[in-house]
Amino acid sequence: MKSAKMIKRVQRGFTLIELMIVVAIIGILAAVAIPAYQDYVTKAKVAKVASAVSAVQTAIAQFSQENGGTLASLASADNWTSLGLSGAPTTTTEVTGISVSAAGVITASIAPAITGTACNIVYSPTVGGTAIKWAVSTTCAAPVPAIVAKWN
Repeated sequence: MKSAKMIKRVQRGFTLIELMIVVAIIGILAAVAIPAYQDYVTKAKVAKVASAVSAVQTAIAQFSQENGGTLASLASADNWTSLGLSGAPTTTTEVTGISVSAAGVITASIAPAITGTACNIVYSPTVGGTAIKWAVSTTCAAPVPAIVAKWN
């Protein structure tokens, strides 16, 4: 009779060791996923900087085309009308400001939310005839320089 009761006894849950194994697996997955997610978020924010600057890059390229492949007559940095723009591009939570030098160098000021400190991404044009090539550099801390290096 006693053995019949033991056979009918069915396991009704998980043992402590099984639960501990599941918690350990979840912890390992989180340790790998969280840094990868943070890098993904940083890449997305830096891509927004490139998007914000693209209108100014296009305006500078057009200015170069209209002036015989040169940026020599580009007005001062605050004269957006010489580029055919009504004003400086609007800022976002990632980009706190965009400026253009008389040589056509674009400087995008980055909000501290991306890297923890304020920094800049600089787009330097090289005009060769009718073509324009942009060299991109940064004063930001890691991982932004690695992201920007892929743009060159």
